[in-house]
Amino acid sequence: MTHGEPEIDLHGSDVARFYDHQKTWQHIRARASEGFNKTYGIVHPMEQWDSNRRVRLSPFYEREVGLGAVFFEAAGWERPYWYASNETLLAEYGDRVMPREAEWESRWWSPIINAEHLAMRDRVGMVDLSAFALFDVTGPNAVTVLERLCVNKVDVAVGKTVYTPMLSPNGGILADLTIMRLGWDHFRVVTGGGLGMRDRKLFADALPEDGSVQLHDVTNQYTTIGLWGPRSRDVLASVTEADVSHAGFPFLTSKAVDINGVRTLASRISYVGELGWEIYVPIEQGLRVWDALWDAGQAHGIVPVGIGTYAVTARLEKGYRAHGNELELDFNLVEAGMARPTVKDADFVGRAAYLAQRAAAPAALLCTLTLDDPTSSTGVKRYMLGREPILTLDGAPIVDAKGRRSYVTSAGSGPSVGKHLLMAYLPPAHAVAGTKLLVEYLGERYPVSVAIVGATPLFDPENTRVRA
Repeated sequence: MTHGEPEIDLHGSDVARFYDHQKTWQHIRARASEGFNKTYGIVHPMEQWDSNRRVRLSPFYEREVGLGAVFFEAAGWERPYWYASNETLLAEYGDRVMPREAEWESRWWSPIINAEHLAMRDRVGMVDLSAFALFDVTGPNAVTVLERLCVNKVDVAVGKTVYTPMLSPNGGILADLTIMRLGWDHFRVVTGGGLGMRDRKLFADALPEDGSVQLHDVTNQYTTIGLWGPRSRDVLASVTEADVSHAGFPFLTSKAVDINGVRTLASRISYVGELGWEIYVPIEQGLRVWDALWDAGQAHGIVPVGIGTYAVTARLEKGYRAHGNELELDFNLVEAGMARPTVKDADFVGRAAYLAQRAAAPAALLCTLTLDDPTSSTGVKRYMLGREPILTLDGAPIVDAKGRRSYVTSAGSGPSVGKHLLMAYLPPAHAVAGTKLLVEYLGERYPVSVAIVGATPLFDPENTRVRA
Protein backbone atom coordinates (compact mmCIF):
# COMPACT_ATOMS: atom_id res chain seq x y z
CA MET A 1 0.00 0.00 0.00
CA THR A 2 1.50 3.35 -1.02
CA HIS A 3 1.48 6.37 1.27
CA GLY A 4 -1.80 8.24 1.27
CA GLU A 5 -3.94 5.45 -0.25
CA PRO A 6 -6.85 4.20 1.86
CA GLU A 7 -6.79 0.64 3.08
CA ILE A 8 -9.09 -1.73 1.20
CA ASP A 9 -11.09 -3.97 3.46
CA LEU A 10 -12.65 -6.73 1.36
CA HIS A 11 -15.08 -9.31 2.63
CA GLY A 12 -16.70 -12.34 0.95
CA SER A 13 -18.04 -11.62 -2.52
CA ASP A 14 -16.34 -8.20 -2.49
CA VAL A 15 -13.05 -10.00 -3.18
CA ALA A 16 -14.36 -11.55 -6.39
CA ARG A 17 -15.82 -8.24 -7.56
CA PHE A 18 -12.57 -6.42 -6.80
CA TYR A 19 -10.46 -8.84 -8.83
CA ASP A 20 -12.99 -8.87 -11.68
CA HIS A 21 -12.75 -5.07 -11.68
CA GLN A 22 -8.95 -5.21 -11.75
CA LYS A 23 -8.97 -7.73 -14.59
CA THR A 24 -11.34 -5.56 -16.61
CA TRP A 25 -9.05 -2.56 -16.23
CA GLN A 26 -6.06 -4.66 -17.28
CA HIS A 27 -7.89 -5.57 -20.50
CA ILE A 28 -8.82 -1.93 -21.11
CA ARG A 29 -5.25 -0.71 -20.54
CA ALA A 30 -3.83 -3.43 -22.83
CA ARG A 31 -6.28 -2.64 -25.62
CA ALA A 32 -5.74 1.12 -25.29
CA SER A 33 -1.96 0.69 -25.41
CA GLU A 34 -2.13 -1.52 -28.49
CA GLY A 35 -4.69 0.78 -30.08
CA PHE A 36 -2.27 3.73 -30.11
CA ASN A 37 0.01 2.02 -32.63
CA LYS A 38 -2.91 0.69 -34.64
CA THR A 39 -4.24 4.24 -34.93
CA TYR A 40 -1.02 6.11 -35.69
CA GLY A 41 1.34 3.42 -37.01
CA ILE A 42 1.60 1.63 -40.35
CA VAL A 43 -0.87 -1.17 -39.90
CA HIS A 44 -1.69 -4.01 -42.27
CA PRO A 45 -5.42 -3.99 -43.17
CA MET A 46 -5.78 -7.55 -41.86
CA GLU A 47 -3.67 -7.10 -38.73
CA GLN A 48 -5.23 -8.66 -35.64
CA TRP A 49 -5.37 -7.48 -32.05
CA ASP A 50 -3.16 -9.24 -29.52
CA SER A 51 -4.93 -7.93 -26.43
CA ASN A 52 -8.28 -8.96 -24.96
CA ARG A 53 -8.52 -12.19 -26.94
CA ARG A 54 -10.32 -15.51 -26.27
CA VAL A 55 -13.34 -13.57 -25.03
CA ARG A 56 -15.91 -15.69 -26.91
CA LEU A 57 -15.14 -19.26 -27.94
CA SER A 58 -17.25 -21.62 -30.01
CA PRO A 59 -18.08 -25.09 -28.66
CA PHE A 60 -15.64 -26.48 -31.26
CA TYR A 61 -12.72 -24.28 -30.20
CA GLU A 62 -10.57 -27.09 -28.82
CA ARG A 63 -11.18 -29.16 -31.96
CA GLU A 64 -10.12 -26.19 -34.06
CA VAL A 65 -6.98 -25.66 -31.99
CA GLY A 66 -6.13 -29.31 -32.61
CA LEU A 67 -6.50 -28.69 -36.34
CA GLY A 68 -4.05 -25.80 -36.20
CA ALA A 69 -6.60 -23.03 -36.68
CA VAL A 70 -5.25 -19.50 -37.14
CA PHE A 71 -7.82 -17.34 -35.38
CA PHE A 72 -9.03 -13.88 -36.37
CA GLU A 73 -11.31 -12.02 -33.98
CA ALA A 74 -14.80 -10.73 -34.84
CA ALA A 75 -17.19 -9.24 -32.27
CA GLY A 76 -15.15 -10.94 -29.55
CA TRP A 77 -15.41 -14.38 -31.21
CA GLU A 78 -12.31 -16.34 -32.18
CA ARG A 79 -12.91 -17.43 -35.78
CA PRO A 80 -10.60 -19.76 -37.72
CA TYR A 81 -9.31 -17.96 -40.81
CA TRP A 82 -7.48 -21.05 -42.07
CA TYR A 83 -6.26 -24.39 -40.68
CA ALA A 84 -2.62 -25.54 -40.61
CA SER A 85 -3.88 -29.13 -40.82
CA ASN A 86 -4.81 -28.40 -44.45
CA GLU A 87 -1.20 -27.74 -45.44
CA THR A 88 -1.17 -31.13 -47.14
CA LEU A 89 -3.66 -29.71 -49.66
CA LEU A 90 -0.95 -27.41 -51.05
CA ALA A 91 0.77 -30.29 -52.82
CA GLU A 92 -2.60 -31.56 -54.09
CA TYR A 93 -3.49 -28.27 -55.78
CA GLY A 94 -0.05 -26.91 -56.70
CA ASP A 95 0.00 -23.47 -58.34
CA ARG A 96 -3.82 -23.35 -58.27
CA VAL A 97 -3.46 -22.05 -54.71
CA MET A 98 -2.15 -18.81 -56.27
CA PRO A 99 0.94 -18.34 -54.06
CA ARG A 100 2.15 -14.85 -53.19
CA GLU A 101 5.81 -13.89 -53.05
CA ALA A 102 5.59 -10.33 -51.70
CA GLU A 103 5.75 -10.08 -47.90
CA TRP A 104 3.02 -7.44 -47.52
CA GLU A 105 0.31 -9.46 -49.27
CA SER A 106 1.52 -12.66 -47.58
CA ARG A 107 1.18 -11.17 -44.12
CA TRP A 108 -2.00 -12.32 -42.29
CA TRP A 109 -2.63 -14.66 -45.22
CA SER A 110 -1.80 -18.21 -46.28
CA PRO A 111 -2.09 -20.17 -49.54
CA ILE A 112 -3.88 -22.73 -47.39
CA ILE A 113 -6.94 -20.46 -47.66
CA ASN A 114 -7.05 -21.09 -51.41
CA ALA A 115 -6.39 -24.80 -50.94
CA GLU A 116 -9.35 -25.03 -48.55
CA HIS A 117 -11.42 -23.17 -51.13
CA LEU A 118 -10.59 -25.71 -53.84
CA ALA A 119 -11.17 -28.69 -51.55
CA MET A 120 -14.60 -27.35 -50.59
CA ARG A 121 -15.47 -26.83 -54.26
CA ASP A 122 -14.31 -30.39 -55.03
CA ARG A 123 -15.65 -32.20 -51.96
CA VAL A 124 -17.11 -30.70 -48.79
CA GLY A 125 -16.08 -28.30 -46.05
CA MET A 126 -17.21 -27.33 -42.54
CA VAL A 127 -17.18 -23.68 -41.47
CA ASP A 128 -17.47 -22.30 -37.92
CA LEU A 129 -20.12 -19.53 -38.09
CA SER A 130 -20.52 -19.00 -34.35
CA ALA A 131 -20.07 -15.24 -34.75
CA PHE A 132 -23.51 -14.88 -36.34
CA ALA A 133 -25.91 -12.71 -34.36
CA LEU A 134 -29.37 -14.30 -34.00
CA PHE A 135 -32.63 -12.63 -33.00
CA ASP A 136 -36.07 -14.19 -32.70
CA VAL A 137 -38.96 -11.85 -33.52
CA THR A 138 -42.25 -13.20 -32.22
CA GLY A 139 -45.83 -12.12 -31.62
CA PRO A 140 -49.06 -11.57 -33.54
CA ASN A 141 -47.74 -8.44 -35.25
CA ALA A 142 -44.22 -9.75 -35.96
CA VAL A 143 -44.77 -9.97 -39.70
CA THR A 144 -46.02 -6.35 -39.81
CA VAL A 145 -42.88 -5.06 -38.09
CA LEU A 146 -40.57 -7.08 -40.33
CA GLU A 147 -42.36 -6.02 -43.51
CA ARG A 148 -41.89 -2.41 -42.41
CA LEU A 149 -38.14 -2.86 -41.89
CA CYS A 150 -37.20 -5.09 -44.82
CA VAL A 151 -37.05 -4.45 -48.56
CA ASN A 152 -37.99 -7.97 -49.62
CA LYS A 153 -41.21 -9.74 -48.68
CA VAL A 154 -40.99 -11.69 -45.42
CA ASP A 155 -44.67 -12.68 -45.29
CA VAL A 156 -43.86 -16.05 -46.85
CA ALA A 157 -44.81 -19.63 -46.08
CA VAL A 158 -43.57 -21.18 -42.85
CA GLY A 159 -40.25 -22.88 -43.57
CA LYS A 160 -39.10 -20.33 -46.14
CA THR A 161 -35.82 -18.39 -45.79
CA VAL A 162 -35.61 -14.83 -47.10
CA TYR A 163 -32.52 -12.78 -47.92
CA THR A 164 -33.27 -9.08 -47.60
CA PRO A 165 -31.56 -5.72 -47.36
CA MET A 166 -32.67 -2.92 -45.05
CA LEU A 167 -32.55 0.71 -46.14
CA SER A 168 -32.15 4.10 -44.54
CA PRO A 169 -35.00 6.58 -45.15
CA ASN A 170 -33.05 8.11 -48.06
CA GLY A 171 -32.51 4.72 -49.71
CA GLY A 172 -28.95 3.97 -48.62
CA ILE A 173 -28.07 0.35 -47.89
CA LEU A 174 -28.25 0.06 -44.11
CA ALA A 175 -27.97 -3.70 -43.58
CA ASP A 176 -28.48 -7.10 -45.15
CA LEU A 177 -29.58 -10.28 -43.42
CA THR A 178 -31.53 -13.49 -43.72
CA ILE A 179 -34.85 -14.25 -42.05
CA MET A 180 -36.34 -17.70 -41.51
CA ARG A 181 -40.06 -18.00 -40.90
CA LEU A 182 -40.37 -20.67 -38.23
CA GLY A 183 -44.09 -20.16 -37.51
CA TRP A 184 -46.87 -17.78 -38.42
CA ASP A 185 -45.80 -15.53 -35.52
CA HIS A 186 -42.13 -16.59 -35.19
CA PHE A 187 -39.17 -15.40 -37.29
CA ARG A 188 -35.44 -15.86 -36.79
CA VAL A 189 -33.14 -13.09 -38.02
CA VAL A 190 -29.52 -13.95 -38.87
CA THR A 191 -26.98 -11.17 -39.30
CA GLY A 192 -23.22 -10.74 -39.11
CA GLY A 193 -21.54 -10.54 -35.73
CA GLY A 194 -19.66 -7.34 -36.51
CA LEU A 195 -22.80 -5.21 -36.65
CA GLY A 196 -25.08 -7.58 -34.80
CA MET A 197 -25.70 -5.27 -31.88
CA ARG A 198 -26.39 -2.35 -34.24
CA ASP A 199 -28.92 -4.46 -36.11
CA ARG A 200 -30.46 -5.58 -32.83
CA LYS A 201 -31.03 -1.92 -31.96
CA LEU A 202 -32.73 -1.32 -35.31
CA PHE A 203 -35.22 -4.10 -34.59
CA ALA A 204 -35.71 -3.14 -30.94
CA ASP A 205 -36.50 0.48 -31.86
CA ALA A 206 -39.18 -0.72 -34.29
CA LEU A 207 -41.15 -2.75 -31.74
CA PRO A 208 -44.68 -1.43 -31.04
CA GLU A 209 -45.38 -0.13 -27.56
CA ASP A 210 -48.42 -2.40 -27.16
CA GLY A 211 -46.21 -5.47 -26.63
CA SER A 212 -47.61 -7.32 -29.64
CA VAL A 213 -44.07 -8.08 -30.87
CA GLN A 214 -41.12 -9.32 -28.84
CA LEU A 215 -37.41 -9.43 -29.69
CA HIS A 216 -35.29 -12.21 -28.16
CA ASP A 217 -31.52 -12.12 -28.60
CA VAL A 218 -30.62 -15.83 -28.92
CA THR A 219 -27.03 -15.30 -30.12
CA ASN A 220 -25.55 -17.02 -27.07
CA GLN A 221 -28.08 -19.86 -27.13
CA TYR A 222 -27.08 -21.25 -30.51
CA THR A 223 -23.97 -21.96 -32.51
CA THR A 224 -23.85 -22.29 -36.28
CA ILE A 225 -22.02 -24.71 -38.56
CA GLY A 226 -21.75 -24.22 -42.31
CA LEU A 227 -21.66 -27.42 -44.37
CA TRP A 228 -21.00 -26.82 -48.08
CA GLY A 229 -19.71 -28.56 -51.17
CA PRO A 230 -20.92 -31.09 -53.77
CA ARG A 231 -20.75 -33.89 -51.17
CA SER A 232 -22.47 -31.97 -48.37
CA ARG A 233 -25.78 -33.75 -48.98
CA ASP A 234 -24.04 -37.11 -48.66
CA VAL A 235 -22.58 -36.07 -45.31
CA LEU A 236 -25.82 -34.67 -43.91
CA ALA A 237 -27.90 -37.60 -45.13
CA SER A 238 -25.61 -40.02 -43.31
CA VAL A 239 -26.29 -38.43 -39.89
CA THR A 240 -30.02 -37.77 -40.07
CA GLU A 241 -33.23 -39.48 -41.05
CA ALA A 242 -34.62 -36.20 -42.41
CA ASP A 243 -35.19 -35.91 -46.15
CA VAL A 244 -32.36 -33.68 -47.39
CA SER A 245 -32.89 -34.36 -51.10
CA HIS A 246 -33.44 -31.39 -53.39
CA ALA A 247 -37.14 -32.19 -53.58
CA GLY A 248 -37.46 -32.75 -49.85
CA PHE A 249 -35.33 -29.78 -48.83
CA PRO A 250 -35.38 -27.09 -51.55
CA PHE A 251 -33.06 -24.10 -51.73
CA LEU A 252 -34.05 -21.18 -49.43
CA THR A 253 -36.02 -23.36 -47.03
CA SER A 254 -35.38 -24.31 -43.41
CA LYS A 255 -36.57 -27.12 -41.16
CA ALA A 256 -35.73 -29.13 -38.06
CA VAL A 257 -33.10 -31.81 -38.62
CA ASP A 258 -32.06 -34.27 -35.90
CA ILE A 259 -28.31 -34.99 -35.92
CA ASN A 260 -26.93 -37.59 -33.52
CA GLY A 261 -29.93 -37.13 -31.23
CA VAL A 262 -29.75 -33.32 -31.27
CA ARG A 263 -32.59 -31.24 -32.68
CA THR A 264 -31.05 -28.63 -35.00
CA LEU A 265 -32.46 -26.04 -37.39
CA ALA A 266 -31.00 -26.34 -40.88
CA SER A 267 -31.33 -23.64 -43.52
CA ARG A 268 -30.46 -24.47 -47.12
CA ILE A 269 -28.63 -21.31 -48.11
CA SER A 270 -25.14 -20.49 -49.32
CA TYR A 271 -22.68 -17.59 -49.09
CA VAL A 272 -20.00 -19.61 -50.90
CA GLY A 273 -21.85 -20.70 -54.04
CA GLU A 274 -22.12 -24.40 -53.20
CA LEU A 275 -24.82 -26.87 -52.22
CA GLY A 276 -25.14 -26.88 -48.47
CA TRP A 277 -26.66 -25.70 -45.24
CA GLU A 278 -26.27 -23.43 -42.27
CA ILE A 279 -27.02 -25.61 -39.24
CA TYR A 280 -28.11 -23.88 -36.01
CA VAL A 281 -27.43 -25.96 -32.91
CA PRO A 282 -28.13 -25.40 -29.19
CA ILE A 283 -24.74 -24.18 -28.06
CA GLU A 284 -24.34 -26.77 -25.31
CA GLN A 285 -24.78 -29.51 -27.96
CA GLY A 286 -22.60 -27.83 -30.58
CA LEU A 287 -19.57 -30.06 -30.14
CA ARG A 288 -21.69 -33.20 -30.38
CA VAL A 289 -23.04 -32.12 -33.77
CA TRP A 290 -19.63 -30.92 -34.99
CA ASP A 291 -18.13 -34.34 -34.16
CA ALA A 292 -20.98 -36.20 -35.83
CA LEU A 293 -20.59 -34.22 -39.07
CA TRP A 294 -16.80 -34.43 -38.94
CA ASP A 295 -16.80 -38.20 -38.42
CA ALA A 296 -19.38 -38.77 -41.16
CA GLY A 297 -17.45 -36.51 -43.51
CA GLN A 298 -14.24 -38.50 -43.41
CA ALA A 299 -15.54 -40.87 -46.06
CA HIS A 300 -16.27 -37.89 -48.30
CA GLY A 301 -12.98 -36.00 -47.95
CA ILE A 302 -14.30 -33.31 -45.61
CA VAL A 303 -11.97 -30.44 -44.65
CA PRO A 304 -12.30 -27.66 -42.08
CA VAL A 305 -12.67 -24.37 -43.95
CA GLY A 306 -11.85 -20.96 -42.55
CA ILE A 307 -13.35 -17.50 -42.94
CA GLY A 308 -10.68 -16.65 -45.53
CA THR A 309 -12.61 -18.85 -47.95
CA TYR A 310 -16.10 -18.14 -46.63
CA ALA A 311 -15.89 -14.33 -46.54
CA VAL A 312 -13.33 -13.64 -49.28
CA THR A 313 -12.42 -16.12 -52.01
CA ALA A 314 -15.71 -18.01 -52.45
CA ARG A 315 -17.73 -14.82 -51.97
CA LEU A 316 -15.78 -12.91 -54.62
CA GLU A 317 -16.07 -15.70 -57.19
CA LYS A 318 -19.83 -15.56 -56.72
CA GLY A 319 -20.01 -11.77 -56.72
CA TYR A 320 -21.76 -11.75 -53.36
CA ARG A 321 -21.86 -8.31 -51.79
CA ALA A 322 -20.60 -7.76 -48.23
CA HIS A 323 -21.90 -5.21 -45.78
CA GLY A 324 -19.24 -2.60 -45.04
CA ASN A 325 -17.55 -3.28 -48.38
CA GLU A 326 -20.01 -3.11 -51.26
CA LEU A 327 -23.10 -2.44 -49.18
CA GLU A 328 -22.91 1.06 -47.69
CA LEU A 329 -25.17 4.01 -47.07
CA ASP A 330 -23.49 5.92 -49.93
CA PHE A 331 -24.79 3.42 -52.50
CA ASN A 332 -28.21 2.04 -53.36
CA LEU A 333 -29.62 -1.31 -54.43
CA VAL A 334 -29.84 -0.35 -58.10
CA GLU A 335 -26.15 0.56 -58.17
CA ALA A 336 -25.28 -2.62 -56.26
CA GLY A 337 -27.12 -4.77 -58.82
CA MET A 338 -29.54 -5.99 -56.15
CA ALA A 339 -32.81 -4.46 -57.38
CA ARG A 340 -35.41 -7.16 -57.93
CA PRO A 341 -37.82 -7.04 -60.89
CA THR A 342 -40.69 -5.80 -58.71
CA VAL A 343 -41.18 -3.95 -55.42
CA LYS A 344 -43.50 -5.36 -52.77
CA ASP A 345 -46.76 -3.52 -52.05
CA ALA A 346 -46.14 -3.22 -48.30
CA ASP A 347 -44.54 0.03 -47.20
CA PHE A 348 -41.02 -0.17 -45.81
CA VAL A 349 -38.36 2.23 -44.64
CA GLY A 350 -36.75 3.86 -47.68
CA ARG A 351 -39.41 2.69 -50.15
CA ALA A 352 -40.09 6.11 -51.71
CA ALA A 353 -36.38 6.76 -52.19
CA TYR A 354 -35.91 3.27 -53.60
CA LEU A 355 -38.67 3.76 -56.17
CA ALA A 356 -37.05 7.02 -57.27
CA GLN A 357 -33.68 5.28 -57.58
CA ARG A 358 -35.22 2.57 -59.76
CA ALA A 359 -36.76 5.21 -62.04
CA ALA A 360 -33.49 7.11 -62.55
CA ALA A 361 -30.33 6.16 -64.42
CA PRO A 362 -27.74 4.86 -61.93
CA ALA A 363 -24.68 7.02 -61.31
CA ALA A 364 -22.52 3.92 -60.82
CA LEU A 365 -22.72 0.16 -61.18
CA LEU A 366 -20.97 -2.49 -59.11
CA CYS A 367 -18.55 -4.51 -61.22
CA THR A 368 -16.21 -7.46 -60.82
CA LEU A 369 -12.76 -6.85 -62.29
CA THR A 370 -9.85 -9.19 -62.93
CA LEU A 371 -6.19 -8.35 -62.46
CA ASP A 372 -4.61 -8.79 -65.89
CA ASP A 373 -0.92 -8.64 -64.94
CA PRO A 374 0.28 -8.50 -61.32
CA THR A 375 3.94 -7.99 -62.23
CA SER A 376 5.51 -4.94 -60.54
CA SER A 377 8.43 -2.87 -61.81
CA THR A 378 10.77 -5.10 -59.79
CA GLY A 379 9.37 -8.26 -61.36
CA VAL A 380 7.57 -9.32 -58.17
CA LYS A 381 3.90 -10.19 -58.54
CA ARG A 382 1.69 -8.01 -56.32
CA TYR A 383 -1.93 -8.47 -55.30
CA MET A 384 -4.33 -5.78 -54.13
CA LEU A 385 -5.99 -6.07 -50.73
CA GLY A 386 -8.85 -3.56 -51.13
CA ARG A 387 -9.57 0.19 -51.04
CA GLU A 388 -7.20 1.03 -53.90
CA PRO A 389 -8.18 3.72 -56.47
CA ILE A 390 -9.36 2.68 -59.94
CA LEU A 391 -8.00 4.88 -62.76
CA THR A 392 -8.46 5.30 -66.49
CA LEU A 393 -5.72 4.05 -68.81
CA ASP A 394 -4.21 7.55 -68.89
CA GLY A 395 -4.07 7.61 -65.08
CA ALA A 396 -7.02 9.91 -64.40
CA PRO A 397 -9.26 9.29 -61.37
CA ILE A 398 -12.72 7.94 -62.11
CA VAL A 399 -15.55 10.00 -60.62
CA ASP A 400 -19.27 9.33 -61.00
CA ALA A 401 -22.10 11.84 -61.42
CA LYS A 402 -22.50 12.06 -57.63
CA GLY A 403 -18.85 12.99 -57.16
CA ARG A 404 -17.82 9.59 -55.77
CA ARG A 405 -14.37 8.25 -56.66
CA SER A 406 -14.06 4.64 -57.79
CA TYR A 407 -12.17 2.46 -55.34
CA VAL A 408 -11.76 -1.28 -54.89
CA THR A 409 -14.41 -2.37 -52.39
CA SER A 410 -13.17 -5.98 -52.01
CA ALA A 411 -10.16 -7.87 -53.34
CA GLY A 412 -8.88 -11.42 -53.12
CA SER A 413 -7.95 -14.61 -54.91
CA GLY A 414 -10.36 -16.48 -57.13
CA PRO A 415 -8.77 -19.95 -57.09
CA SER A 416 -11.52 -21.65 -59.10
CA VAL A 417 -11.30 -19.06 -61.90
CA GLY A 418 -7.53 -18.56 -61.65
CA LYS A 419 -7.71 -14.77 -61.32
CA HIS A 420 -7.17 -12.17 -58.61
CA LEU A 421 -10.57 -10.49 -58.30
CA LEU A 422 -11.60 -6.95 -57.44
CA MET A 423 -15.00 -5.37 -56.95
CA ALA A 424 -15.63 -1.68 -57.54
CA TYR A 425 -18.39 0.80 -58.37
CA LEU A 426 -17.84 2.36 -61.80
CA PRO A 427 -19.77 5.03 -63.74
CA PRO A 428 -21.87 3.58 -66.58
CA ALA A 429 -19.39 4.74 -69.24
CA HIS A 430 -16.71 2.54 -67.64
CA ALA A 431 -19.00 -0.23 -66.40
CA VAL A 432 -18.84 -2.21 -69.63
CA ALA A 433 -17.53 -5.76 -69.81
CA GLY A 434 -14.09 -5.80 -71.42
CA THR A 435 -13.19 -2.22 -70.47
CA LYS A 436 -9.49 -1.86 -69.65
CA LEU A 437 -8.58 0.23 -66.60
CA LEU A 438 -5.79 0.59 -64.03
CA VAL A 439 -5.63 0.02 -60.29
CA GLU A 440 -3.08 1.94 -58.24
CA TYR A 441 -1.36 -0.11 -55.56
CA LEU A 442 1.62 0.93 -53.43
CA GLY A 443 2.68 3.61 -55.90
CA GLU A 444 2.40 1.50 -59.05
CA ARG A 445 -0.36 0.96 -61.58
CA TYR A 446 -1.58 -2.43 -62.75
CA PRO A 447 -3.90 -3.33 -65.67
CA VAL A 448 -7.36 -4.64 -64.85
CA SER A 449 -10.39 -5.55 -66.93
CA VAL A 450 -14.10 -5.28 -66.22
CA ALA A 451 -15.26 -8.90 -66.25
CA ILE A 452 -18.80 -8.62 -64.90
CA VAL A 453 -21.27 -5.74 -64.62
CA GLY A 454 -23.96 -6.45 -62.04
CA ALA A 455 -24.60 -9.55 -59.97
CA THR A 456 -23.87 -12.41 -62.40
CA PRO A 457 -21.03 -14.41 -60.85
CA LEU A 458 -17.81 -15.39 -62.59
CA PHE A 459 -18.01 -18.85 -61.06
CA ASP A 460 -21.03 -21.03 -61.92
CA PRO A 461 -23.04 -18.16 -63.43
CA GLU A 462 -26.17 -20.32 -63.72
CA ASN A 463 -26.02 -21.20 -59.98
CA THR A 464 -26.43 -24.87 -60.78
CA ARG A 465 -24.20 -25.94 -57.87
CA VAL A 466 -26.17 -24.05 -55.23
CA ARG A 467 -29.42 -25.53 -56.49
CA ALA A 468 -28.15 -29.08 -57.03
